[in-house]
Amino acid sequence: MTWISCLSKLVRRMKAAYPGVVLAAIAGLGDAVTYDARADTADAAEICVLVPHFKDEYWLSVAFGVEQAAEEHGLIPVFHEAGGYRAVQRQIEQIETCQADGSQAILIGVVSSGDPELLTAMDMARVPVFGFVNETASPSLNGFVGVDWRDMGRIIGLHIAERHPAGTAERTAVLVTGPIEAGWTAPLEIGLRSGLATSAVTLTDAFHADTGVSEQLVEVENALQEFGDADYLIGSAPAIEAAMGLKATGVALDMPILIATYASHSVLRGVSGGQVQAVAFDDPQAQGRMAIRLVARALGGGPDETAESPTIELLTQSSRNRALFRLSPPAFFPIDE
Repeated sequence: MTWISCLSKLVRRMKAAYPGVVLAAIAGLGDAVTYDARADTADAAEICVLVPHFKDEYWLSVAFGVEQAAEEHGLIPVFHEAGGYRAVQRQIEQIETCQADGSQAILIGVVSSGDPELLTAMDMARVPVFGFVNETASPSLNGFVGVDWRDMGRIIGLHIAERHPAGTAERTAVLVTGPIEAGWTAPLEIGLRSGLATSAVTLTDAFHADTGVSEQLVEVENALQEFGDADYLIGSAPAIEAAMGLKATGVALDMPILIATYASHSVLRGVSGGQVQAVAFDDPQAQGRMAIRLVARALGGGPDETAESPTIELLTQSSRNRALFRLSPPAFFPIDE
């Protein structure tokens, strides 16, 4: 991946202005990794937690919620990071590893919503499988926790439509988002276009890449090169982090208005400082906690309940309760203790 070395000077420059951006990028530069958050109780049930990667700060907040709730319920979460949204075979291998290691359940944020081999591996698992955050087409899940990503896109589209209603001056927007095969990208764009339907804003194109800062930076640069006169750049958290870095380092001073499709530490700082106009907030910490509660109920023989999901909020600099919307602690990372 020679493009990483090509971007190394820019990444070093971005580090000084946005250290959180680089932390997220560094966290995901390696291959698939396993993190074992061991509890003190020898008889605690072990569960596998499979995530696409930790290149994106969003998943760190999900993991923090998982660890918090797991401790409360006497569970041991063992985190497996696939390494990216295109690491389907690696996630399939991790499903088998979890069963071979004696895990009593699998909690999975899928790297692909509909890959046939991944769906088969989930369907054939010998332990209960629960989904969270990323939508999956598997019919055999024992439960799922997550928001509807159509609503994540729609709340952004409606925000822009309120600022630029139909009949006012025409505007354009460009979207930089995750890979097409990820379960959340298509619903997000559908919801965004739905929200924009009553606006004067046209979504000109969508750029797709894995959601690490380095990968999203490339697509941000491509989007700006092709649509440099766009009024809005709507992007994943790493895309917006990259755009903030480009502007802060002087690489791209004339930046469109930035709106994030989901939150990270760097994005929330950007909202607070006015560099980012708005972000859709789906409380990733809460999703981690809710998912563990779902697993704990199932393992404990508790009653089946309707799948939970947080309320989606749109955060702006003027949001009065912005300080209440928290992510994981800045230094948090799931490590082998």
